[in-house]
Amino acid sequence: MSSSRRDNGPLSDPVAESRRLIDVFTHKNVVARLLGGAAVYVQAPAGGPILAREVKDIDIATRRGARRAATEVLVAAGYVPDEMFNALHGARRLLFYDEANARKLDVFVGDFSMCHQVPIADRLEREPLTIPLAELLLTKLQIVELTERDQRDIYNLTYHHPVTNGDGSGIEANYIAEVCARDWGLWRTTKATLERCRSEIGEYGLDAGARERIGERLTQLSQRIEAEPKTGKWKLRNRVGDRIRWYDQPEEHPQQGR
Repeated sequence: MSSSRRDNGPLSDPVAESRRLIDVFTHKNVVARLLGGAAVYVQAPAGGPILAREVKDIDIATRRGARRAATEVLVAAGYVPDEMFNALHGARRLLFYDEANARKLDVFVGDFSMCHQVPIADRLEREPLTIPLAELLLTKLQIVELTERDQRDIYNLTYHHPVTNGDGSGIEANYIAEVCARDWGLWRTTKATLERCRSEIGEYGLDAGARERIGERLTQLSQRIEAEPKTGKWKLRNRVGDRIRWYDQPEEHPQQGR
């Protein structure tokens, strides 16, 4: 990807631009971290992730109460706010456009909320550029209608990073398990996503060693989630099961003619 700049605005390479934006936020003393496909690339080795995929948009998380500061930073960095969307949803989510590169930028304020809510605010500063690996993976596992890009992200994260149990490194399975033990719906979708990813790993052209590593780590994570003691709220919701929809339907983005 090229990283050229148009008229001192955003870079054309979304991964390079993502890094630039976090640097801008840091210099303005506004806490912000990457998530989404760009974050997966940032967390990959220098040569890129084992499964390449196109990164179309940029996703950023910031703290509650940082809406105005984040808007000021992004406007100064060359982004155009979606005034109507932000007026309606700005307490939890903001939308901006990089018009020169025909690219969308999402800002999640406080927690990440799409098909399910993933808490990210309390651990936002554990990594220098992205949200922690556990939360980053969980934002992918919580997707009900999984795309090929999302599956590639899950495989990339679990190939390049070990599943750990509370030492602060790698993908912290204990944290994912604790979050799922409080939220039956998130547990239900995460379980289904892990099962699907394990069953379809042979469809991505990976060699036997890569398939084995990813499969073992997905299984390790699934077992840790199942072993976690569940809360009373989880147990009550489990009695209802699939009879009531257990996930939210994310708000569609205005596409500004694109």
